[in-house]
Amino acid sequence: MTTTSPADLVGGTPVLWIPELWNGTERGFHAKLEGYNPGGIKDRPALHMIEQARLRGDLEPGRPIIESTSGTLGLGLALAGIVYHHPVTLVSDPGMEPLMQRLLYAYGARVETVTAPHSTGGWQQARRRRVGELLACYPGAYSPDQYNNPDNVFAYAGLAGELADQLGHIDVLVCSVGTGGHSAGIFRVLRERCPGLRLVGVDTVGSTIFGQPARTRLMRGLGSSIHPRNVAYDAFSQVHWVAPGEAVWACRRLAEARYATGGWSVGAVALVASWLARTEPPGTRIAAVFPDGPERYFDTVYNDAYCAERGLLGAKPAPEPDTIAHPADTEVMRWTRCETVLDPLAGRA
Repeated sequence: MTTTSPADLVGGTPVLWIPELWNGTERGFHAKLEGYNPGGIKDRPALHMIEQARLRGDLEPGRPIIESTSGTLGLGLALAGIVYHHPVTLVSDPGMEPLMQRLLYAYGARVETVTAPHSTGGWQQARRRRVGELLACYPGAYSPDQYNNPDNVFAYAGLAGELADQLGHIDVLVCSVGTGGHSAGIFRVLRERCPGLRLVGVDTVGSTIFGQPARTRLMRGLGSSIHPRNVAYDAFSQVHWVAPGEAVWACRRLAEARYATGGWSVGAVALVASWLARTEPPGTRIAAVFPDGPERYFDTVYNDAYCAERGLLGAKPAPEPDTIAHPADTEVMRWTRCETVLDPLAGRA
């Protein structure tokens, strides 16, 4: 394929069959490999949010784009800035990998790093506060606000259509949850074509999205210390929390077994999808979304010294997750599942 715009490289990503990770039996799941996009899954919402903002007049030609990111959306916004001719400023934190920072600089983005977490909202809230300060300094600047922007959800209609065309009927969709955009957006479209579709969410320990206490988190790309409004709580049939060592094991097992792997979110999603493949009735068709590839994690997930220093090596998960009846029952520290999925802010003034 020959194209004149890098935006045309986004979408049309492949699906790969993954045997379940523990024993490699004939049970398994289908993985949508979003790492085949130029920058990962968030190329889709970045391009869509900027296109829609321009159409509405919220973003005028040449005005700055300013947004908070832990990395992947930053790549997508850098792409959107090139495609639509806008300068891009990204606010991150000290957890952003050096490779990611250097790539963003190379793509023409400006990166600001906040130096201290917010007292209750952690690094995410600190980043968002800085975005607000920068918006006040640059009249006409636009922030996509990926956490609450419905355009983030609608951006995934194309991905949902691709999955339906590639797999036909799907029984279970497994997605990591950070901003809530891709789980909500894909499910919204797929359930029209797949009645009875169930959505399984994958979060990280230390994330507050599904009602656990917010803690310092090692894994990036999933989880949150705030409550994004794009999370479609009523769509989930269950949620799983995964610990970093368990995700590392799954990432490396994927690489060894199928030459298709990625970062923290990919490992966590593969772990849960593999368990579902073993425990659901035979013939259940499971689709899992892999948000990125392994490249940016060369010095974390795939670095033995980094993992050993943090006790992440050799942490093969137990074959079954812990189960709790309600997210408030206990603070989870390892792979745990819960079928009670509630909006932690529901009913609050």
